[in-house]
Amino acid sequence: MAFGDYQFEIYLQGLSGVVPKWPMTFAEWEAKAEAAMPPWVYSYVAGGAGDEHTQRLNRSAFDTWGLIPRMFRASRERDLSIDLFGLKLASPVFMAPIGVLGICSQDHHGDLAAARAAARTGVPLVVSTLTQDPLEDVAAELGDTPGFFQLYTPTDRDLAASLVHRAEAAGYKGIIVTLDTWVTGWRPRDLSTSNFPQLRGYCLANYTSDPVFRAKLAQPPEENMQAAVLQFVSVFGNPLTWDDLPWLRSLTDLPLIVKGICHPDDVRRAKDGGVDGIYCSNHGGRQANGGLAALDCLPDVVAAADGLPVLFDSGIRSGADIVKALALGATAVGIGRPYPYGLALGGVDGVVHVLRTLLAEADLTMAVDGYPTLADLTPDTLRRVR
Repeated sequence: MAFGDYQFEIYLQGLSGVVPKWPMTFAEWEAKAEAAMPPWVYSYVAGGAGDEHTQRLNRSAFDTWGLIPRMFRASRERDLSIDLFGLKLASPVFMAPIGVLGICSQDHHGDLAAARAAARTGVPLVVSTLTQDPLEDVAAELGDTPGFFQLYTPTDRDLAASLVHRAEAAGYKGIIVTLDTWVTGWRPRDLSTSNFPQLRGYCLANYTSDPVFRAKLAQPPEENMQAAVLQFVSVFGNPLTWDDLPWLRSLTDLPLIVKGICHPDDVRRAKDGGVDGIYCSNHGGRQANGGLAALDCLPDVVAAADGLPVLFDSGIRSGADIVKALALGATAVGIGRPYPYGLALGGVDGVVHVLRTLLAEADLTMAVDGYPTLADLTPDTLRRVR
């Protein structure tokens, strides 16, 4: 079944008087999620760094590109599948890591819900270090869909190794090291409410369940969570340098992907250091304001990667955005804010709806514009829009 067939399901249900339970566009997802989420959770997800100029650029950058329609190339079947690190995936879409995903659901088990949505859709989930449920429990809900583990590298190397080895044992298919969050960016929305969820004890399950972390505590977290939070603060945030890359590479035989790379020189150096993939991202504009849109960095990153897989996120709001990122060279495209909004609205079903909506639009955009395969999407299929 083609991803675009989701629209026929919706239309056929309409013949029986059934209309979609959840909205169809990002603007509506965000508006309804704001009403459904506690204000402090919504502001953490929706907000960005500084005056959020870079966050807005991430979005507007997509509007500066237009896909050229090509006719007499219609195909009833489109192939959106990719091979990534030896995995055959039905589409080039994945769920990007979100460190407060767990508290975006009504029951505060959002990581488990996202994993169940991954199992239902075949869309891989990148599981954050910051989860409400231990990474093993999240992995158990993925079914046959691959999962990846995102590492916020702690200052304690034994703890870092423990987290990576737990991810290996749980069956994750790759380790994604985030490089741009060793210190928290300036986030006025959160500062105005003195809101940092982890300091309140949320989304620390991978720490409190870790034997290396627990061994550092005088009392178990179940008896003294405040002490566990203080221990978390003391180990979170390792200012990594290039000298640390050989050690990171030594931690695992799984594919190692480095996240936050936007400069071609950094791409080349990371590639020389033995990484298996580059993740072009500016953290959705959450970490640093005043920079470039991640999409504007993507072509140079792809060129410097020279065949190495390039994952991309930051600013994806629609299926058309996915297509444009693929045309600019991304191997796989990460969905950020849209899916926790779906999670807030409808749990597992809400996430499934958001993912199917985005995939349907991407598939139908390719169909209508005459690009039946991902190989047909190249930079020369796009033109700059004034």
